[in-house]
Amino acid sequence: MDRNEYAILSIIALATVGIGVFTTTKPLRAFFLESTRQFVTTTIAMVWITWWALVIGFAIAGGVEAWTSNEAVSDLLEGHGPREIGYGSLFGFVSSSCSYSAIATAKNLFKKGGSAAATLGAFMFASTNLVIEIGAVIWILLGWQFLLANVVGGFILIGMMAVGFVYLVPDAVVEQARRNVLEEGEATVQDPVCGMELNPEEADYSTEHDGQTYYFCSQSCAESFDPEKANTTVREQATSLSGWKALADKQWKEWGMLWDEIAIGFVFAGLIAGFIPREVWTSVFSEPTFGLPVYIVWTAALGAIIGVATFVCSVGNVPFGAVLWTNGLPFGSVLSYIYADLIVPPIMDAYREYYGSTFAAILSGMIFISAVLTGVIIHFLFLGLGFIPDPSTAQIAEVKIEMNYKMALNVAATAFFLFLYWLHRSNTPDEGGHGEHAHAAD
Repeated sequence: MDRNEYAILSIIALATVGIGVFTTTKPLRAFFLESTRQFVTTTIAMVWITWWALVIGFAIAGGVEAWTSNEAVSDLLEGHGPREIGYGSLFGFVSSSCSYSAIATAKNLFKKGGSAAATLGAFMFASTNLVIEIGAVIWILLGWQFLLANVVGGFILIGMMAVGFVYLVPDAVVEQARRNVLEEGEATVQDPVCGMELNPEEADYSTEHDGQTYYFCSQSCAESFDPEKANTTVREQATSLSGWKALADKQWKEWGMLWDEIAIGFVFAGLIAGFIPREVWTSVFSEPTFGLPVYIVWTAALGAIIGVATFVCSVGNVPFGAVLWTNGLPFGSVLSYIYADLIVPPIMDAYREYYGSTFAAILSGMIFISAVLTGVIIHFLFLGLGFIPDPSTAQIAEVKIEMNYKMALNVAATAFFLFLYWLHRSNTPDEGGHGEHAHAAD
């Protein structure tokens, strides 16, 4: 996040406290003491019950990224049929969970010839909202019903985006967007050691092996590159120290991209839970006046608007979603809120820079409409199946650190996290000085 985004979030935080001050019926001193206590305990509670899942989720994502090859992915995404949409969803599922990384990778896949449906629809959405980390946090904070709804709704939304790109968006508009991306400059390549994207025309270090040219971001990467290990199997990498070093480097890159958004998500969830009185939420999410369908539609739209306004993406959305759920936002509308993370203002501005104003507006509008419609569909589908849980089951209670399975999981996760951090900072025997370089590049 940049300075302007932090400034906007600070204003939202002050407005949150202000709403509490002007709507509370308690004496101000008692209100601040009680609200601050609830804010702190709620934030700590959410971090405590999700820490182990975040550590394991990022480690799995790092392993997938470090131990599998992304070569020729764009060739598999050139069409817009079920096969290409399936591949796009699969590659998204095992990819980065950072929204900003997702849109940049999707842009590169689209630039290299992937279809809009498979890259900007399936891959981009799956790599933000269907990844392991967000699934684990949804399961812990909101329950298995929300996890199932997120997956089912995710495929519904991907299907809507694919239909929109194929049947509603003119081919000329899509191709103009591709030309706009191509005009950015030369295609980037990936450093095979640290994974950094770089322009091959500007790379100072490169080497050839078996007719293929490899480019590097630094001398240390070039010196530590072993072409014989470039195509090692997953099993070989999983049983070697260098393979785990690569996993540690990749997962630390994920933490580097997402830690602030995750922290902001927890802090805002605690802030809103602590400072906004319950009666404010009940007045906003009042009982259906014009019937349940109308109520679900407008609250789904409101959920998506809240998702846009909060600036927080991916995993960081879930804690606030839990607060909205426990304060009256309907089941499907919470999903609409979570799905809207790909149209926060900075990302929409990136769309404009990548693809041009026309396509950016179309893409953003499609995501918003698909998020709202998916939330409505999922709500009534799960209502009919009897799968909508009681909001009281959401895990945002005050923290209670006890000797139970959560304690064991968090202790084990912390030890694993520290081990991976040590690997990230250290030099394995075959890497020379690369460990220090990788840390400096984070």
